[in-house]
Amino acid sequence: RTIECIDRLLSGEIGDILFTRAYCNGGTSACRPRSSGQSELEFQLRNWRQFTWLSGDHITEQHVNNLDVINWLANGHPIEAQGQGGRERRRGAEHGQIFDHHMVEFTYPSGFKLFSQCRQMPGCWQSVGEHVHGTAGSAELNRARIQDRHGYEIWKSDLEEKPGKGWQQELDHFLAAIRKGEVPNECEAAATSTMTAILGRLATYSGKIVKW
Repeated sequence: RTIECIDRLLSGEIGDILFTRAYCNGGTSACRPRSSGQSELEFQLRNWRQFTWLSGDHITEQHVNNLDVINWLANGHPIEAQGQGGRERRRGAEHGQIFDHHMVEFTYPSGFKLFSQCRQMPGCWQSVGEHVHGTAGSAELNRARIQDRHGYEIWKSDLEEKPGKGWQQELDHFLAAIRKGEVPNECEAAATSTMTAILGRLATYSGKIVKW
């Protein structure tokens, strides 16, 4: 679904791409309580999501997936970022160092923007997905849906959506390539998307414009 949608966008179905939006807004992640006699190291390892040295903060632990999709669409990475974030609900020592919300504006070489949100707070608006806006329309990548400038649907994937189907398709393609004697290598894309998330994290931690 996503592959076909991106192919259509790259062929100009919504005109020139102006800006994109990506979200990974959900509930909070649970903390495992500290047990008697537990060392600080064991406590942090069992609560790895809460500590930057283990998880990289949730912008790199989870939101990186959404950032990766936009990098794929852009065929590259942003050149700078600025943003803000903080700890509104995560204030205790058991919550480590990570923020509970990040908002980042990424700028790509072509000039288009990615407006990125990731938040882990219960009772707030939740959304996980990517949106693309162009001169002739818009698209919801996570739903594989394209609209014209007036909001009328002009294309939607007819592939059946099942939980985990995308992951299975990824494995199918990977194993098929191996059987054909190919050597699939996604390391550069993975590293670049990870660095994109780190760039956003540096921007929210510092409150400054951070260059790639």
